[in-house]
Amino acid sequence: MGRVMALDVGTKTIGIAVTDPLRMFGQPVVTLARRGVKKDVAALERYVDEYDPDVIVVGLPLELDGSEERSARLARQVGDAVADATSRPVAYHDERFSSVEAERILLAHDYSRQRRKQVIDQAAAVVILESWMRENPE
Repeated sequence: MGRVMALDVGTKTIGIAVTDPLRMFGQPVVTLARRGVKKDVAALERYVDEYDPDVIVVGLPLELDGSEERSARLARQVGDAVADATSRPVAYHDERFSSVEAERILLAHDYSRQRRKQVIDQAAAVVILESWMRENPE
C-alpha cells in the first residue's frame, strides 16, 4: 500500500494533496495555477514523480442533482490526461461541498482571508482525499 494523491481541479487552479505512505492522513501539497491541460499535466507529472502515488483521486464537481456539467467535464479531461501521461489509475470522487468544508476548516483554524484564498484549493484536495479514503479503506 502506497500513497494516494488527490486533485481539486478548478477553472483557475488545481489543488494537490497526498497521503503519507501508510495512508493514515492527508496533507496539502501545493496549488497550481491553470495554464491549459497540456501544461497542467506536465506540472502534475512532476508531483506524481515526487510522491509516487498508487492512485490519483480527482474531485468531480457534480451538480446538486448528480449530473455532470462543464466543471465536471474539465475535471475528467485533466484526470484522463494525467492517467494517460503517468500510467497511474485515476479514480473520480464526488466533491460536492468540498470547498465549503475546506473553508469551514480554515475558518476554524483562524486563517486570514488572504491566507484562506492561497490554500483553499489544497485544503479542498485534502477534503476530497480524506472522503475517498473513508469510502475506500485498505
